[in-house]
This record gives sequence, C-alpha cells and structure tokens, in this order.
Amino acid sequence: MRIASPHAHAVVHLDAVAHNTAVFAAATNAAVMAVVKADGFGHGAVRVAETALRSGATWLGVTTCAEALQLRAGGIDAPILSWLHSPLEDVAAALLAGVDLSVSSREHLRAVAATAARLGRTAEVHLKADTGLHRNGARPEEWRELVRLARELEIGEHVRVRGVWSHLVNGAAGDANRRQVGLFDEAVAVARAAGLRPRIRHLANSAAALGAPETHYELVRPGIGLYGVEPDPGRVHGLRGAMTVRARLILVKRVPAGSGVSYGHEYVTDRDTTLALVPLGYADGLPWAAAGRAEVSIGGRRYPVAGRIAMDQFVVDVGDACPRLGDEVVVFGPGAGGEPTVADWARWAGTVPHEIVTGIGPRVARHYERESAHV
Repeated sequence: MRIASPHAHAVVHLDAVAHNTAVFAAATNAAVMAVVKADGFGHGAVRVAETALRSGATWLGVTTCAEALQLRAGGIDAPILSWLHSPLEDVAAALLAGVDLSVSSREHLRAVAATAARLGRTAEVHLKADTGLHRNGARPEEWRELVRLARELEIGEHVRVRGVWSHLVNGAAGDANRRQVGLFDEAVAVARAAGLRPRIRHLANSAAALGAPETHYELVRPGIGLYGVEPDPGRVHGLRGAMTVRARLILVKRVPAGSGVSYGHEYVTDRDTTLALVPLGYADGLPWAAAGRAEVSIGGRRYPVAGRIAMDQFVVDVGDACPRLGDEVVVFGPGAGGEPTVADWARWAGTVPHEIVTGIGPRVARHYERESAHV
C-alpha cells in the first residue's frame, strides 16, 4: 500500500508532456517511440503514455515485461517494445499481450522462440547490435550468428524480426555518433544479407532525435526530453518541465547567530535568522549530496537549504523573511517562476536529471494537471 505524505506532492503537467512530444514529432520524419520506463521517469507511465500517444508518439518503450504489462492493463494497445530481459525469464505473458521484445543473444532468441512455439504464436523481436556502448546488444563477432539464427526461426514462423536497433554512447552530433552510425549500418547490412527484412531501424535518443537527423531511420526514442529536460546542455529546444514538487512548511523558528543546523553542523548561521522546516528528505528522492548547494523557492524567492538533507526533512534558511506554517515550498518545477529546476538539482548533486525525477518516491503523491482542450 502506498502511504503518501500529507505535506508534499508532485504535480505532473500533462500539457508539458504533450508539448514535448509534439516537439520531437516535429523534429523528424520518423515515428516517435515515447520511452515511459521507470513509471514514466517517475511521472506515471500510463498517464504519460496516454498523453504522448495523443500528441505524436505511435510507439512506447519500456525496460521490462512487467512495465509493458502495466501499460496493457491500463488499456493501452499501442505497439510496445520491452528491452531488458534474461534468457531465463518467462516472457509468455508479454507475448500473449502483443509486446515486442528486444533480443541481444542467441540464447535469448532461442528462449523467446521456444516460448512462442509453445503458445502457438509468432514473437515480434527487435535484434540489438552493440555499436560501441558495450552494454547490452550483440558484438559484431556475435551478430552474424544471431541474425543467421533469427532467419532460421523466421522460416519456422516462431519469430519475426520487426526491428534492428542499437543505443548511442551520447546523443550529441560528432565523431562518436558517426562511428556508431557506420557500425549500425553495417549491422543492418549483415542482417539483410542473412535474409532478414526489418521494417524498423532505430538508434536515436532524445538528444539525437533533436540534433542528429542521420540517426533517425524509421523510429526515434525520446526519453528524458519528454519530461522537459533539455538533452543537450548546449542547445535549447523549448522543452517544458513536466513535474513540480511542492511541500508545506511544518515549523518556523528564529535562531541566534552561531547555531549549527542539521546533522554534523556543517551549516552554522552567521547571523540571527529564521529557519523553516520542510518535510521531505532523501527517502523521498531528494539527493543527500545536494546539501550545501541546493535551494528551494518560497513565496517566489529562492532560499538555501541549510545543512544536510535528512531522510525525511530538511531545513531552509530564510533570513529575515517571515514565512508561516503551511506556506508552500517549491522544491523544483519548470523554472518559469524562478523556482529551481530538475537540472539545477542534478547539478547540485553531481548527477543527471534522470536520477532526480525517477527518484521521487511513493510518499510524494502524484497529482495530474489535465491537458488543454486542444491537445
């Protein structure tokens, strides 16, 4: 059972998701796969998927079969690709639900084909080539055997290779991308020489979908960009932040100069000042490492986080301001009102925005702002 805090919540701006999806759709002639893994990057997979599909996306991407089945249970019948599985995993439910599966090895392909044969179905698969990330995907020396086996299984009608894909090391245009595009094209050529006819090739992530058209092929896969984080720090594409985290002050007190604040007294007041207590902490996803740099917004003005962020709470030094119990604190948001953004918190914590949004925990209830009538 999810137990939500009575003092904090996250607002998911579906208008922003719709806008961001439309930005990606307008930037390419390829189809758009909205990546909604990790519960829609913490925003709510079903609600984000529904919005993205109304706004230009035609595919959905997830990490696990369980995530794919959650979307199907939510009434979504769009094509879904699930891409991280073990050859030992039972994928029967996913195949019965019409979920496409990524395959990176012969062992995995044989397992998927055996399950499909047992069910009397043909599995739709996307073969993944390792073009340099050296994570998932088949290396070039393994690729020829993988595509040869895939063709044999296609003839036996146990699998159908719908796609060939890979993953970029980064998304910015440059030599690394060019090398990966070359390796990817070689992998596709080998697959075709083996008799495969994949209808979908896909390589581009958020940054490449907006800035590297040579990576688009038939499908692009925006992830973090859908949620309003600019994927290339050097370029602005007008993406809008899709989440605002808010809390309410539960204690305000005046302290003298020289008062140590929070564990370890790493923060000591240099004057008489007012401290305000915010009931959110690292158990809710606020990064402990951001202490000493992080800020929040109260009444439209930024104030520093004073001392360490604890499991359930942190303190804000508001100086001579006079906040009251129950006043709203904006931890992060789109930034239009001067509040900190997800990118700010990522910079303060020395991490990526992905970790911030996916880390906001279940105690922070999600509230959804509905899309405009024109969406």
